[in-house]
Amino acid sequence: MKRVKVEKVNPKKSGTSAGKGKKVLINLLVTLVFGFGYFYIELPAINLQDQSFYFFFFLLSAVYCVTAIITSGIWKLRGQDDFFRSIKNNFKAPLAICAALLLLLLVGSLLSGVIVRARAYSKLLPVETGDFATDVAEISFDRIPMLDSDSAKKLGDRKLGELSDMVSQFEVADNYTQINYNDRPVRVTPLEYGDIIKWLNNRRAGLPAYILIDMVTQNVEVVRLEEGMRYTMDEYFMRYLPRHLRFRYPTFMFDTPVFEIDEDGDPYWVCPRIVKTIGLFGGKDVRGVVLVNAVTGETAYYEDIPTWIDRAYSAELIIAQYDYHGQYQSGFLNSLFGQRGVTVTTDGYNYIAMNDDVYVYTGITSVGGDQSNIGFILSNQRTKDTKFYEVAGAEEYSAMSSAQGIVQHLGYRATFPLLLNISGEPTYFMALKDSAGLVKMYAMVNVRQYQLVANGTSVAECERNYNELLISSNVTHDIPVDSTDLEGVVSEIRSAVIDGNTTLYLRIEGGSGLYYAVKVSDFPDAVTVNTGDIVKISYLPAEDTGIRIVDAFSIVKRADSIVMAPGPVMPDPGDTGSGETSSGDQATGG
Repeated sequence: MKRVKVEKVNPKKSGTSAGKGKKVLINLLVTLVFGFGYFYIELPAINLQDQSFYFFFFLLSAVYCVTAIITSGIWKLRGQDDFFRSIKNNFKAPLAICAALLLLLLVGSLLSGVIVRARAYSKLLPVETGDFATDVAEISFDRIPMLDSDSAKKLGDRKLGELSDMVSQFEVADNYTQINYNDRPVRVTPLEYGDIIKWLNNRRAGLPAYILIDMVTQNVEVVRLEEGMRYTMDEYFMRYLPRHLRFRYPTFMFDTPVFEIDEDGDPYWVCPRIVKTIGLFGGKDVRGVVLVNAVTGETAYYEDIPTWIDRAYSAELIIAQYDYHGQYQSGFLNSLFGQRGVTVTTDGYNYIAMNDDVYVYTGITSVGGDQSNIGFILSNQRTKDTKFYEVAGAEEYSAMSSAQGIVQHLGYRATFPLLLNISGEPTYFMALKDSAGLVKMYAMVNVRQYQLVANGTSVAECERNYNELLISSNVTHDIPVDSTDLEGVVSEIRSAVIDGNTTLYLRIEGGSGLYYAVKVSDFPDAVTVNTGDIVKISYLPAEDTGIRIVDAFSIVKRADSIVMAPGPVMPDPGDTGSGETSSGDQATGG
Protein backbone atom coordinates (compact mmCIF):
# COMPACT_ATOMS: atom_id res chain seq x y z
CA MET A 1 0.00 0.00 0.00
CA LYS A 2 1.28 3.36 -1.02
CA ARG A 3 1.52 6.16 1.42
CA VAL A 4 -0.28 9.33 0.51
CA LYS A 5 1.70 12.49 1.28
CA VAL A 6 -0.38 15.07 3.00
CA GLU A 7 0.89 18.71 2.82
CA LYS A 8 0.26 21.04 5.65
CA VAL A 9 -1.52 24.25 4.84
CA ASN A 10 -0.01 27.45 6.14
CA PRO A 11 -2.94 29.59 7.38
CA LYS A 12 -0.96 32.79 6.92
CA LYS A 13 -0.15 31.97 3.30
CA SER A 14 -3.73 30.99 2.43
CA GLY A 15 -5.02 34.32 3.69
CA THR A 16 -2.53 36.37 1.71
CA SER A 17 -4.84 37.17 -1.23
CA ALA A 18 -7.74 38.17 1.01
CA GLY A 19 -5.46 40.25 3.21
CA LYS A 20 -3.90 41.96 0.22
CA GLY A 21 -7.31 42.87 -1.20
CA LYS A 22 -8.33 44.33 2.15
CA LYS A 23 -5.20 46.47 2.29
CA VAL A 24 -5.79 47.76 -1.24
CA LEU A 25 -9.32 48.78 -0.27
CA ILE A 26 -7.95 50.62 2.77
CA ASN A 27 -5.38 52.38 0.58
CA LEU A 28 -8.05 53.41 -1.92
CA LEU A 29 -10.42 54.59 0.81
CA VAL A 30 -7.78 56.79 2.44
CA THR A 31 -6.80 58.19 -0.98
CA LEU A 32 -10.41 58.93 -1.91
CA VAL A 33 -11.09 60.69 1.41
CA PHE A 34 -7.97 62.81 1.01
CA GLY A 35 -8.77 63.46 -2.64
CA PHE A 36 -12.31 64.61 -1.89
CA GLY A 37 -11.02 67.01 0.78
CA TYR A 38 -8.41 68.44 -1.58
CA PHE A 39 -10.93 68.68 -4.43
CA TYR A 40 -13.45 70.44 -2.16
CA ILE A 41 -10.91 73.05 -1.10
CA GLU A 42 -8.77 73.61 -4.22
CA LEU A 43 -11.43 72.86 -6.88
CA PRO A 44 -9.22 71.60 -9.75
CA ALA A 45 -10.98 70.85 -13.04
CA ILE A 46 -11.03 67.16 -14.02
CA ASN A 47 -9.59 68.06 -17.38
CA LEU A 48 -6.34 67.10 -19.12
CA GLN A 49 -6.02 70.71 -20.35
CA ASP A 50 -5.86 71.97 -16.75
CA GLN A 51 -2.30 71.71 -15.46
CA SER A 52 -3.54 71.75 -11.87
CA PHE A 53 -5.25 68.41 -12.59
CA TYR A 54 -1.83 66.75 -13.04
CA PHE A 55 -0.65 67.98 -9.66
CA PHE A 56 -3.91 66.71 -8.17
CA PHE A 57 -3.38 63.22 -9.59
CA PHE A 58 0.32 63.12 -8.59
CA LEU A 59 -0.69 64.12 -5.07
CA LEU A 60 -3.32 61.35 -4.93
CA SER A 61 -0.74 58.84 -6.15
CA ALA A 62 1.67 59.93 -3.44
CA VAL A 63 -1.02 59.54 -0.78
CA TYR A 64 -1.88 56.06 -2.08
CA CYS A 65 1.78 54.99 -2.04
CA VAL A 66 2.41 56.28 1.48
CA THR A 67 -0.73 54.54 2.72
CA ALA A 68 0.33 51.31 0.97
CA ILE A 69 3.75 51.44 2.62
CA ILE A 70 2.08 51.69 6.01
CA THR A 71 -0.58 48.98 5.46
CA SER A 72 1.71 46.45 3.71
CA GLY A 73 4.55 46.71 6.19
CA ILE A 74 7.10 47.38 3.48
CA TRP A 75 8.86 49.77 5.77
CA LYS A 76 9.71 46.80 8.05
CA LEU A 77 11.60 44.93 5.31
CA ARG A 78 15.32 44.97 5.88
CA GLY A 79 16.59 43.42 2.67
CA GLN A 80 17.07 45.80 -0.24
CA ASP A 81 15.90 43.24 -2.83
CA ASP A 82 12.74 42.46 -0.90
CA PHE A 83 12.02 46.17 -0.44
CA PHE A 84 12.22 47.05 -4.15
CA ARG A 85 10.37 43.89 -5.17
CA SER A 86 7.54 44.81 -2.82
CA ILE A 87 7.52 48.38 -4.13
CA LYS A 88 7.24 47.10 -7.67
CA ASN A 89 4.38 44.75 -6.81
CA ASN A 90 2.34 47.29 -4.81
CA PHE A 91 2.93 50.51 -6.78
CA LYS A 92 3.08 49.26 -10.34
CA ALA A 93 -0.30 50.69 -11.42
CA PRO A 94 -0.11 54.21 -9.88
CA LEU A 95 3.52 54.68 -10.94
CA ALA A 96 2.75 53.65 -14.51
CA ILE A 97 -0.16 56.09 -14.70
CA CYS A 98 1.96 58.89 -13.20
CA ALA A 99 4.73 58.21 -15.72
CA ALA A 100 2.23 58.39 -18.59
CA LEU A 101 0.72 61.63 -17.30
CA LEU A 102 4.16 63.14 -16.74
CA LEU A 103 5.12 62.30 -20.32
CA LEU A 104 1.83 63.81 -21.55
CA LEU A 105 2.47 66.93 -19.47
CA LEU A 106 5.97 67.43 -20.86
CA VAL A 107 5.08 66.72 -24.49
CA GLY A 108 1.87 68.76 -24.26
CA SER A 109 3.75 71.74 -22.83
CA LEU A 110 6.37 71.53 -25.58
CA LEU A 111 3.86 71.32 -28.42
CA SER A 112 1.74 74.12 -26.92
CA GLY A 113 4.64 76.55 -26.67
CA VAL A 114 4.72 79.80 -28.61
CA ILE A 115 8.14 78.93 -30.06
CA VAL A 116 6.75 76.08 -32.18
CA ARG A 117 3.20 77.43 -32.62
CA ALA A 118 3.77 81.16 -33.13
CA ARG A 119 1.55 81.40 -36.23
CA ALA A 120 -1.34 79.70 -34.42
CA TYR A 121 -1.02 82.17 -31.53
CA SER A 122 -1.11 85.11 -33.94
CA LYS A 123 -4.50 83.92 -35.22
CA LEU A 124 -6.21 83.73 -31.82
CA LEU A 125 -7.69 87.21 -32.28
CA PRO A 126 -8.97 88.02 -35.80
CA VAL A 127 -8.44 91.76 -36.34
CA GLU A 128 -10.17 93.83 -39.02
CA THR A 129 -9.35 97.38 -40.08
CA GLY A 130 -12.02 99.97 -39.33
CA ASP A 131 -12.80 103.63 -39.97
CA PHE A 132 -13.06 105.52 -36.69
CA ALA A 133 -15.37 108.35 -37.81
CA THR A 134 -17.77 105.81 -39.35
CA ASP A 135 -17.71 103.08 -36.70
CA VAL A 136 -17.67 105.24 -33.57
CA ALA A 137 -20.64 107.57 -33.39
CA GLU A 138 -20.32 111.02 -31.88
CA ILE A 139 -21.77 111.27 -28.41
CA SER A 140 -23.40 114.31 -26.81
CA PHE A 141 -21.82 115.47 -23.58
CA ASP A 142 -24.86 114.45 -21.53
CA ARG A 143 -24.15 110.83 -22.52
CA ILE A 144 -20.41 110.75 -21.75
CA PRO A 145 -19.55 108.34 -18.92
CA MET A 146 -17.58 110.46 -16.46
CA LEU A 147 -17.00 107.88 -13.72
CA ASP A 148 -13.83 105.82 -13.36
CA SER A 149 -13.55 102.80 -11.09
CA ASP A 150 -11.89 104.67 -8.19
CA SER A 151 -14.63 107.31 -8.13
CA ALA A 152 -17.27 104.58 -8.36
CA LYS A 153 -15.85 102.90 -5.26
CA LYS A 154 -15.98 106.13 -3.28
CA LEU A 155 -19.55 106.85 -4.33
CA GLY A 156 -20.64 103.30 -3.52
CA ASP A 157 -19.04 103.33 -0.08
CA ARG A 158 -20.56 106.73 0.66
CA LYS A 159 -24.03 105.59 -0.37
CA LEU A 160 -23.87 102.46 1.76
CA GLY A 161 -22.76 104.59 4.69
CA GLU A 162 -26.09 106.45 4.48
CA LEU A 163 -28.07 103.23 5.08
CA SER A 164 -28.12 102.48 8.79
CA ASP A 165 -29.70 99.04 8.37
CA MET A 166 -26.90 97.82 6.08
CA VAL A 167 -23.70 99.65 6.89
CA SER A 168 -23.12 97.72 10.14
CA GLN A 169 -23.40 94.32 8.44
CA PHE A 170 -22.25 94.67 4.85
CA GLU A 171 -19.56 96.24 2.69
CA VAL A 172 -19.40 97.09 -0.99
CA ALA A 173 -17.40 94.69 -3.17
CA ASP A 174 -14.56 96.27 -5.15
CA ASN A 175 -15.25 94.54 -8.48
CA TYR A 176 -17.40 97.19 -10.19
CA THR A 177 -18.43 95.86 -13.60
CA GLN A 178 -19.18 98.31 -16.41
CA ILE A 179 -22.22 97.21 -18.41
CA ASN A 180 -25.03 98.64 -20.51
CA TYR A 181 -28.27 98.66 -18.56
CA ASN A 182 -31.36 99.80 -20.45
CA ASP A 183 -29.05 101.56 -22.91
CA ARG A 184 -27.21 103.45 -20.17
CA PRO A 185 -23.56 102.91 -19.17
CA VAL A 186 -23.55 101.87 -15.51
CA ARG A 187 -21.30 100.14 -13.01
CA VAL A 188 -22.68 97.42 -10.77
CA THR A 189 -21.28 95.50 -7.83
CA PRO A 190 -22.78 93.29 -5.12
CA LEU A 191 -22.57 93.80 -1.40
CA GLU A 192 -20.45 91.45 0.67
CA TYR A 193 -20.45 90.41 4.31
CA GLY A 194 -18.41 92.52 6.73
CA ASP A 195 -16.75 89.46 8.29
CA ILE A 196 -17.46 85.82 9.08
CA ILE A 197 -19.53 86.68 12.16
CA LYS A 198 -21.76 88.93 10.07
CA TRP A 199 -21.98 86.12 7.52
CA LEU A 200 -23.25 83.80 10.27
CA ASN A 201 -25.86 86.38 11.25
CA ASN A 202 -27.12 87.02 7.71
CA ARG A 203 -26.43 83.85 5.71
CA ARG A 204 -30.04 82.66 5.76
CA ALA A 205 -31.34 85.82 4.10
CA GLY A 206 -28.30 86.30 1.85
CA LEU A 207 -26.94 89.58 0.52
CA PRO A 208 -29.91 91.97 0.38
CA ALA A 209 -28.87 94.40 -2.38
CA TYR A 210 -26.40 95.50 -5.01
CA ILE A 211 -25.03 98.92 -5.97
CA LEU A 212 -25.88 100.51 -9.33
CA ILE A 213 -24.12 103.72 -10.42
CA ASP A 214 -25.05 105.70 -13.52
CA MET A 215 -21.73 106.67 -15.10
CA VAL A 216 -23.21 109.77 -16.74
CA THR A 217 -25.27 111.33 -13.96
CA GLN A 218 -23.21 109.71 -11.15
CA ASN A 219 -26.48 108.80 -9.47
CA VAL A 220 -25.95 105.96 -6.97
CA GLU A 221 -28.74 103.51 -6.23
CA VAL A 222 -28.89 100.69 -3.71
CA VAL A 223 -31.14 98.14 -5.40
CA ARG A 224 -32.85 96.07 -2.72
CA LEU A 225 -33.89 92.53 -3.65
CA GLU A 226 -37.02 90.67 -2.62
CA GLU A 227 -34.81 87.65 -1.94
CA GLY A 228 -31.16 87.95 -1.03
CA MET A 229 -28.23 86.72 -3.11
CA ARG A 230 -27.04 83.39 -1.71
CA TYR A 231 -24.48 82.41 -4.35
CA THR A 232 -21.58 84.84 -4.43
CA MET A 233 -17.81 85.06 -4.16
CA ASP A 234 -18.23 85.97 -0.48
CA GLU A 235 -20.02 82.79 0.60
CA TYR A 236 -18.73 79.60 2.22
CA PHE A 237 -19.25 75.88 1.73
CA MET A 238 -21.50 74.86 -1.18
CA ARG A 239 -22.81 78.40 -1.77
CA TYR A 240 -19.32 79.67 -2.55
CA LEU A 241 -19.68 80.42 -6.27
CA PRO A 242 -16.55 78.62 -7.63
CA ARG A 243 -17.45 75.52 -5.58
CA HIS A 244 -21.05 75.67 -6.75
CA LEU A 245 -19.75 75.75 -10.34
CA ARG A 246 -17.15 73.02 -9.89
CA PHE A 247 -19.57 70.44 -8.51
CA ARG A 248 -22.04 71.12 -11.34
CA TYR A 249 -19.41 71.33 -14.09
CA PRO A 250 -16.44 69.22 -12.86
CA THR A 251 -14.67 69.20 -16.26
CA PHE A 252 -15.08 72.90 -17.14
CA MET A 253 -12.31 75.45 -16.68
CA PHE A 254 -13.56 78.93 -15.78
CA ASP A 255 -12.29 82.47 -16.00
CA THR A 256 -13.07 84.90 -13.15
CA PRO A 257 -16.86 85.19 -12.68
CA VAL A 258 -18.32 88.64 -13.47
CA PHE A 259 -21.32 90.21 -11.74
CA GLU A 260 -24.00 91.55 -14.11
CA ILE A 261 -27.72 92.34 -14.09
CA ASP A 262 -30.20 91.65 -16.86
CA GLU A 263 -32.57 94.24 -18.32
CA ASP A 264 -35.06 93.56 -15.47
CA GLY A 265 -32.42 94.21 -12.82
CA ASP A 266 -32.05 90.57 -11.74
CA PRO A 267 -28.52 89.71 -10.53
CA TYR A 268 -26.44 87.03 -12.27
CA TRP A 269 -22.89 85.77 -12.38
CA VAL A 270 -21.43 85.42 -15.86
CA CYS A 271 -18.82 82.65 -15.74
CA PRO A 272 -16.79 82.33 -18.97
CA ARG A 273 -15.79 78.77 -19.89
CA ILE A 274 -12.09 78.57 -20.76
CA VAL A 275 -10.71 76.20 -23.40
CA LYS A 276 -7.19 75.68 -24.75
CA THR A 277 -7.10 75.81 -28.54
CA ILE A 278 -3.38 75.31 -29.31
CA GLY A 279 -1.90 71.96 -28.41
CA LEU A 280 -2.84 70.78 -24.95
CA PHE A 281 -2.17 73.87 -22.85
CA GLY A 282 -1.87 76.86 -25.22
CA GLY A 283 -4.21 79.31 -26.86
CA LYS A 284 -6.48 80.27 -23.96
CA ASP A 285 -9.91 81.30 -25.25
CA VAL A 286 -13.58 81.46 -24.25
CA ARG A 287 -16.21 78.98 -25.42
CA GLY A 288 -19.56 80.07 -24.05
CA VAL A 289 -20.58 81.07 -20.53
CA VAL A 290 -22.30 79.49 -17.58
CA LEU A 291 -24.96 81.83 -16.22
CA VAL A 292 -25.65 81.55 -12.49
CA ASN A 293 -28.66 83.17 -10.85
CA ALA A 294 -27.15 84.88 -7.79
CA VAL A 295 -30.38 84.42 -5.80
CA THR A 296 -31.43 80.84 -6.57
CA GLY A 297 -28.17 79.31 -7.78
CA GLU A 298 -29.77 78.00 -10.97
CA THR A 299 -27.23 77.50 -13.76
CA ALA A 300 -27.35 77.26 -17.53
CA TYR A 301 -24.59 76.87 -20.10
CA TYR A 302 -24.77 79.01 -23.25
CA GLU A 303 -22.36 78.46 -26.10
CA ASP A 304 -24.18 81.24 -27.97
CA ILE A 305 -23.88 84.09 -25.48
CA PRO A 306 -27.16 86.01 -24.82
CA THR A 307 -27.13 89.56 -26.16
CA TRP A 308 -27.84 91.21 -22.79
CA ILE A 309 -24.56 89.89 -21.42
CA ASP A 310 -21.83 92.49 -21.83
CA ARG A 311 -18.68 90.84 -20.54
CA ALA A 312 -17.72 87.31 -21.57
CA TYR A 313 -14.16 88.11 -22.69
CA SER A 314 -12.07 89.91 -20.10
CA ALA A 315 -9.96 92.88 -21.12
CA GLU A 316 -6.83 91.00 -20.01
CA LEU A 317 -7.61 88.05 -22.30
CA ILE A 318 -8.29 90.27 -25.32
CA ILE A 319 -5.10 92.28 -24.74
CA ALA A 320 -3.03 89.10 -24.37
CA GLN A 321 -4.45 87.72 -27.62
CA TYR A 322 -3.73 90.96 -29.48
CA ASP A 323 -0.15 90.95 -28.21
CA TYR A 324 0.23 87.45 -29.70
CA HIS A 325 -1.24 88.78 -32.96
CA GLY A 326 1.02 91.83 -33.03
CA GLN A 327 4.22 90.00 -32.14
CA TYR A 328 3.99 86.69 -33.99
CA GLN A 329 2.11 87.35 -37.23
CA SER A 330 5.47 87.19 -39.06
CA GLY A 331 6.84 84.29 -37.02
CA PHE A 332 8.63 83.80 -33.71
CA LEU A 333 12.12 84.64 -34.96
CA ASN A 334 10.90 87.96 -36.39
CA SER A 335 9.62 88.90 -32.93
CA LEU A 336 13.21 88.65 -31.68
CA PHE A 337 15.32 89.64 -34.68
CA GLY A 338 14.38 92.36 -37.11
CA GLN A 339 10.94 92.86 -35.52
CA ARG A 340 9.38 93.91 -38.81
CA GLY A 341 5.80 95.01 -38.19
CA VAL A 342 5.87 93.94 -34.54
CA THR A 343 3.32 95.82 -32.39
CA VAL A 344 2.07 95.57 -28.81
CA THR A 345 -0.67 97.11 -26.72
CA THR A 346 0.08 100.08 -24.51
CA ASP A 347 -0.20 100.01 -20.73
CA GLY A 348 -3.77 100.42 -19.53
CA TYR A 349 -7.21 100.17 -21.11
CA ASN A 350 -10.71 101.56 -20.79
CA TYR A 351 -14.24 100.76 -21.90
CA ILE A 352 -16.59 102.28 -24.48
CA ALA A 353 -20.34 101.63 -24.65
CA MET A 354 -21.58 101.29 -28.24
CA ASN A 355 -24.54 99.60 -29.91
CA ASP A 356 -25.77 98.13 -26.60
CA ASP A 357 -22.42 96.38 -26.07
CA VAL A 358 -19.28 97.20 -24.13
CA TYR A 359 -15.99 97.46 -25.99
CA VAL A 360 -12.53 97.40 -24.48
CA TYR A 361 -10.16 100.06 -25.81
CA THR A 362 -6.38 100.10 -25.75
CA GLY A 363 -3.68 101.80 -27.77
CA ILE A 364 -1.28 100.03 -30.13
CA THR A 365 2.37 101.02 -30.36
CA SER A 366 5.49 99.72 -32.04
CA VAL A 367 7.62 97.35 -30.06
CA GLY A 368 10.28 100.06 -29.68
CA GLY A 369 8.11 101.95 -27.18
CA ASP A 370 8.53 105.46 -28.59
CA GLN A 371 5.78 107.13 -26.50
CA SER A 372 3.41 107.28 -29.46
CA ASN A 373 0.59 105.16 -30.82
CA ILE A 374 0.23 103.91 -34.35
CA GLY A 375 -3.46 103.30 -33.67
CA PHE A 376 -5.80 101.56 -31.27
CA ILE A 377 -8.23 98.63 -31.12
CA LEU A 378 -11.84 98.33 -30.04
CA SER A 379 -12.93 94.81 -29.09
CA ASN A 380 -16.46 93.67 -28.25
CA GLN A 381 -16.38 91.95 -24.87
CA ARG A 382 -19.33 89.72 -25.75
CA THR A 383 -18.33 88.53 -29.23
CA LYS A 384 -14.57 89.35 -29.35
CA ASP A 385 -15.08 91.14 -32.68
CA THR A 386 -12.04 93.42 -32.93
CA LYS A 387 -11.15 96.33 -35.20
CA PHE A 388 -7.90 98.20 -35.54
CA TYR A 389 -8.00 101.94 -36.24
CA GLU A 390 -4.89 103.46 -37.74
CA VAL A 391 -4.66 106.82 -35.99
CA ALA A 392 -1.11 107.92 -35.25
CA GLY A 393 -0.79 110.07 -32.17
CA ALA A 394 0.06 110.26 -28.51
CA GLU A 395 -0.16 107.24 -26.28
CA GLU A 396 -2.44 107.50 -23.28
CA TYR A 397 0.05 108.45 -20.60
CA SER A 398 1.54 111.20 -22.77
CA ALA A 399 -1.98 112.58 -23.21
CA MET A 400 -2.53 112.41 -19.45
CA SER A 401 0.68 114.35 -18.87
CA SER A 402 -0.41 116.92 -21.45
CA ALA A 403 -3.76 117.38 -19.68
CA GLN A 404 -2.05 117.72 -16.31
CA GLY A 405 0.36 120.26 -17.73
CA ILE A 406 -2.28 122.95 -18.24
CA VAL A 407 -3.37 122.68 -14.57
CA GLN A 408 0.03 121.94 -13.06
CA HIS A 409 -0.31 124.89 -10.69
CA LEU A 410 -3.33 123.12 -9.14
CA GLY A 411 -1.65 119.73 -8.82
CA TYR A 412 -4.51 117.78 -10.39
CA ARG A 413 -3.98 114.23 -11.63
CA ALA A 414 -5.62 112.81 -14.75
CA THR A 415 -7.56 109.55 -14.85
CA PHE A 416 -6.86 107.00 -17.58
CA PRO A 417 -8.53 108.43 -20.70
CA LEU A 418 -11.69 107.39 -22.47
CA LEU A 419 -11.61 107.44 -26.27
CA LEU A 420 -14.42 109.49 -27.86
CA ASN A 421 -15.41 110.83 -31.25
CA ILE A 422 -15.72 114.59 -30.76
CA SER A 423 -16.57 116.49 -33.95
CA GLY A 424 -15.16 113.65 -36.02
CA GLU A 425 -11.82 113.72 -34.19
CA PRO A 426 -10.46 110.84 -32.05
CA THR A 427 -10.24 112.47 -28.66
CA TYR A 428 -9.00 111.44 -25.22
CA PHE A 429 -11.43 112.45 -22.48
CA MET A 430 -10.37 112.33 -18.84
CA ALA A 431 -11.25 113.67 -15.43
CA LEU A 432 -8.80 115.78 -13.42
CA LYS A 433 -8.75 114.97 -9.70
CA ASP A 434 -7.28 116.70 -6.69
CA SER A 435 -5.17 115.02 -4.01
CA ALA A 436 -8.31 113.82 -2.22
CA GLY A 437 -9.50 112.00 -5.35
CA LEU A 438 -12.35 114.41 -6.06
CA VAL A 439 -13.09 115.38 -9.66
CA LYS A 440 -12.44 119.10 -10.14
CA MET A 441 -12.22 119.50 -13.92
CA TYR A 442 -12.42 117.63 -17.20
CA ALA A 443 -9.99 117.62 -20.10
CA MET A 444 -10.05 116.67 -23.79
CA VAL A 445 -6.85 115.95 -25.71
CA ASN A 446 -6.67 115.48 -29.46
CA VAL A 447 -5.17 112.06 -30.25
CA ARG A 448 -3.36 113.18 -33.42
CA GLN A 449 -2.09 116.47 -31.97
CA TYR A 450 -1.81 116.01 -28.22
CA GLN A 451 -0.69 119.61 -27.71
CA LEU A 452 -4.34 120.55 -28.40
CA VAL A 453 -5.80 120.40 -24.89
CA ALA A 454 -9.00 121.93 -23.55
CA ASN A 455 -10.45 121.76 -20.09
CA GLY A 456 -13.48 122.95 -18.17
CA THR A 457 -15.20 122.64 -14.82
CA SER A 458 -18.06 120.78 -16.52
CA VAL A 459 -18.22 118.40 -19.47
CA ALA A 460 -20.29 120.94 -21.44
CA GLU A 461 -17.73 123.69 -20.90
CA CYS A 462 -14.88 121.33 -21.73
CA GLU A 463 -16.51 120.25 -25.00
CA ARG A 464 -17.26 123.86 -26.01
CA ASN A 465 -13.66 124.87 -25.35
CA TYR A 466 -12.37 121.86 -27.24
CA ASN A 467 -14.53 122.56 -30.30
CA GLU A 468 -13.39 126.19 -30.30
CA LEU A 469 -9.79 124.99 -30.09
CA LEU A 470 -10.30 122.66 -33.07
CA ILE A 471 -11.62 125.57 -35.14
CA SER A 472 -8.91 128.04 -34.08
CA SER A 473 -6.21 125.45 -34.81
CA ASN A 474 -7.66 124.73 -38.27
CA VAL A 475 -8.17 121.07 -37.38
CA THR A 476 -11.77 121.39 -38.49
CA HIS A 477 -13.94 124.19 -39.83
CA ASP A 478 -17.37 122.68 -39.39
CA ILE A 479 -18.50 121.73 -35.90
CA PRO A 480 -21.93 120.10 -36.14
CA VAL A 481 -24.49 121.61 -33.81
CA ASP A 482 -27.48 119.49 -32.85
CA SER A 483 -28.88 121.88 -30.27
CA THR A 484 -32.51 123.01 -30.39
CA ASP A 485 -33.43 126.62 -29.58
CA LEU A 486 -36.36 127.55 -27.37
CA GLU A 487 -37.65 130.88 -26.07
CA GLY A 488 -40.47 131.15 -23.57
CA VAL A 489 -41.74 132.01 -20.12
CA VAL A 490 -40.36 130.20 -17.09
CA SER A 491 -43.29 128.50 -15.35
CA GLU A 492 -41.48 126.43 -12.72
CA ILE A 493 -38.02 126.31 -11.11
CA ARG A 494 -36.44 123.49 -9.15
CA SER A 495 -32.85 123.10 -8.02
CA ALA A 496 -30.47 120.39 -6.91
CA VAL A 497 -26.88 120.28 -5.67
CA ILE A 498 -24.92 117.37 -7.16
CA ASP A 499 -21.30 116.93 -6.02
CA GLY A 500 -21.22 120.56 -4.93
CA ASN A 501 -22.55 121.92 -8.23
CA THR A 502 -25.95 123.62 -8.36
CA THR A 503 -28.23 122.76 -11.26
CA LEU A 504 -31.51 124.54 -11.97
CA TYR A 505 -34.35 122.61 -13.61
CA LEU A 506 -36.67 124.96 -15.51
CA ARG A 507 -40.05 124.35 -17.03
CA ILE A 508 -40.84 126.69 -19.92
CA GLU A 509 -44.21 127.37 -21.46
CA GLY A 510 -44.29 125.70 -24.84
CA GLY A 511 -41.55 123.27 -23.78
CA SER A 512 -43.72 120.11 -23.92
CA GLY A 513 -43.65 119.73 -20.14
CA LEU A 514 -39.91 118.95 -20.09
CA TYR A 515 -37.39 120.13 -17.53
CA TYR A 516 -34.34 121.98 -18.86
CA ALA A 517 -31.19 121.51 -16.75
CA VAL A 518 -29.03 124.62 -16.42
CA LYS A 519 -25.71 124.26 -14.58
CA VAL A 520 -25.00 127.39 -12.57
CA SER A 521 -21.25 126.80 -12.96
CA ASP A 522 -21.73 127.21 -16.73
CA PHE A 523 -24.26 130.09 -16.61
CA PRO A 524 -23.87 132.08 -13.35
CA ASP A 525 -26.69 134.52 -14.17
CA ALA A 526 -29.14 131.62 -14.07
CA VAL A 527 -29.33 131.98 -10.27
CA THR A 528 -31.24 135.24 -10.77
CA VAL A 529 -34.00 133.77 -12.94
CA ASN A 530 -37.57 133.90 -11.57
CA THR A 531 -40.84 132.43 -12.68
CA GLY A 532 -42.38 134.69 -15.27
CA ASP A 533 -39.03 135.66 -16.79
CA ILE A 534 -38.62 135.14 -20.52
CA VAL A 535 -35.51 133.07 -21.28
CA LYS A 536 -33.83 131.79 -24.39
CA ILE A 537 -32.05 128.46 -24.30
CA SER A 538 -30.43 125.87 -26.54
CA TYR A 539 -30.65 122.27 -25.44
CA LEU A 540 -29.23 118.97 -26.57
CA PRO A 541 -31.35 116.01 -27.65
CA ALA A 542 -31.80 113.07 -25.31
CA GLU A 543 -33.59 109.72 -25.36
CA ASP A 544 -36.31 108.43 -23.04
CA THR A 545 -35.94 111.12 -20.40
CA GLY A 546 -37.94 114.13 -19.32
CA ILE A 547 -34.83 116.28 -18.86
CA ARG A 548 -32.85 118.16 -21.49
CA ILE A 549 -29.34 119.52 -20.92
CA VAL A 550 -28.95 123.22 -21.69
CA ASP A 551 -25.81 124.32 -23.51
CA ALA A 552 -26.78 127.99 -24.03
CA PHE A 553 -28.80 130.22 -21.71
CA SER A 554 -29.81 133.88 -21.56
CA ILE A 555 -32.53 135.94 -19.88
CA VAL A 556 -34.48 137.88 -22.50
CA LYS A 557 -36.80 139.86 -20.22
CA ARG A 558 -37.47 140.02 -16.51
CA ALA A 559 -41.01 139.56 -15.28
CA ASP A 560 -40.85 142.71 -13.16
CA SER A 561 -39.83 144.81 -16.19
CA ILE A 562 -42.99 143.96 -18.11
CA VAL A 563 -45.48 146.83 -17.56
CA MET A 564 -49.13 145.84 -17.47
CA ALA A 565 -52.00 148.18 -18.40
CA PRO A 566 -54.21 149.30 -15.45
CA GLY A 567 -57.36 147.99 -17.12
CA PRO A 568 -58.79 146.51 -20.26
CA VAL A 569 -57.63 148.28 -23.38
CA MET A 570 -59.77 148.27 -26.50
CA PRO A 571 -57.69 147.21 -29.48
CA ASP A 572 -57.07 149.82 -32.12
CA PRO A 573 -58.99 148.89 -35.27
CA GLY A 574 -55.82 149.46 -37.23
CA ASP A 575 -53.72 147.20 -34.98
CA THR A 576 -52.90 143.98 -36.82
CA GLY A 577 -50.68 142.25 -34.22
CA SER A 578 -50.62 141.47 -30.56
CA GLY A 579 -47.23 143.15 -30.02
CA GLU A 580 -45.44 143.70 -26.70
CA THR A 581 -48.57 144.11 -24.56
CA SER A 582 -49.84 140.65 -25.40
CA SER A 583 -46.45 139.16 -24.63
CA GLY A 584 -46.38 140.93 -21.31
CA ASP A 585 -49.81 139.57 -20.40
CA GLN A 586 -48.67 136.07 -21.19
CA ALA A 587 -45.46 136.46 -19.23
CA THR A 588 -47.23 137.65 -16.08
CA GLY A 589 -50.08 135.21 -16.33
CA GLY A 590 -52.60 137.82 -17.69
